[in-house]
Amino acid sequence: MTIERAFRAALVGMAICVAQPPATAWASDVRVVTSGASSNLSVPMNRAIVVESEVPFAELSIANPQIADISSLSDRTIYVLGRAPGTTTLTLLDANGQLITNVEVKVAADVTEFKERLRQILPGEDIEVRTANDGIVLSGSVSSTQKMERALELAQRYAPERVSNLMSVAGVQQVMLKVRFAEMQRSVSKSLGTSLALGGAALSGDLGVQAGTNSGAAGTGQTSLLGGNLPSGTENNGALLLGFDVGAVEVGVLLEALESKGMVRTLAEPNLTALSGQEAKFLAGGEYPVPVAQEGGSVTVEFKPFGIELNFIPRVVDGDLINLELEAAVSSVDPSNGFQLDAFRIDA
Repeated sequence: MTIERAFRAALVGMAICVAQPPATAWASDVRVVTSGASSNLSVPMNRAIVVESEVPFAELSIANPQIADISSLSDRTIYVLGRAPGTTTLTLLDANGQLITNVEVKVAADVTEFKERLRQILPGEDIEVRTANDGIVLSGSVSSTQKMERALELAQRYAPERVSNLMSVAGVQQVMLKVRFAEMQRSVSKSLGTSLALGGAALSGDLGVQAGTNSGAAGTGQTSLLGGNLPSGTENNGALLLGFDVGAVEVGVLLEALESKGMVRTLAEPNLTALSGQEAKFLAGGEYPVPVAQEGGSVTVEFKPFGIELNFIPRVVDGDLINLELEAAVSSVDPSNGFQLDAFRIDA
């Protein structure tokens, strides 16, 4: 081979290398555009699509090369690479400068892998995945809030801080809380401090009452308490431990036994119902007026609640698992702290 031929071969090899598209992108599909009719083209970000024209073109232009990049593979074939989320226009012209067609190119984030991961982690869930600019939109319905949080957590890995949640939990999730407000004699309340064991193995154990320093078995104090032998104030240094089973049936039995002996008096037994994530309130008492000084010497009155207050927010996590936020308060009106306002006396 002569030097001239070798040089020509080298130039041809360089031209082929320059014409090749970037190695990081690959053509995932082939689209055909027709002359005279505008069309739409969706391109995943960092991926490419090959577009074929029915008629030969002589000139190509892209409105915003920052969104999509183009290169011609032949006089009928175009290589379109998505660079950034957005919409731009691809224009094809013939040899006479006449318009062949306009193609609206929409570049969006590639969610193919995310959809596959979502199906693997949450099979059977009716979740739809869409793209909005450079973000991800999740819609549809899921069976629990826990699975919704899993889907959102996975989406955040693909589009941090750019996830829109339009999902809903299937069905109406209502939680009913049965509450019993009881008044205990002061002597009993001093000798018995009450604590509910809400974690570990205590949840699955039987109801037990344990006085003193909590050193006995869980059930040793139950018989003596139900039998009427209450520990005196000098004998009890610890707390009354209540471990309860599902439904807290034994707790209700214990309170009824104490009430039958005159040690406990039930004040109210409301049933509070709320939707998952919404707040329910209960007030056994009333409201008292509080004068508030305003500008110009005027006085307005605000009403503050008193009595027994209970607010709770239930959240159904998954199945029979419920997260409960509980807030309780007990207050009363003290006439000795009242004050005189004109002809009226207001207790505080």
